[in-house]
Amino acid sequence: MLPREELIATMREQLNATCTPTSLTIIDDSAQHIGHRGHGGAGHFTVQIVSEAFSGLSLLKRHQLVYQALSAYIGNDIHALSIAAKTPDEM
Repeated sequence: MLPREELIATMREQLNATCTPTSLTIIDDSAQHIGHRGHGGAGHFTVQIVSEAFSGLSLLKRHQLVYQALSAYIGNDIHALSIAAKTPDEM
């Protein structure tokens, strides 16, 4: 598993490359889940992202785009991911 700081930087790079966001916040919520069974030390994160790439997409498709960008880390480095994906017009 990647160190947390490196993982967050990598998540940011992947989301920037895939979604070209105008705003991107990644919050490490892992400390709130210490002792949570089944995560094996993988992280819990909240992603707040604003991008034109979400225009015309359903909430499901927006989430799928984010999961696709982070697919290499889901289940290994990332145990749980909360996503708020909006277009600039929705802000």
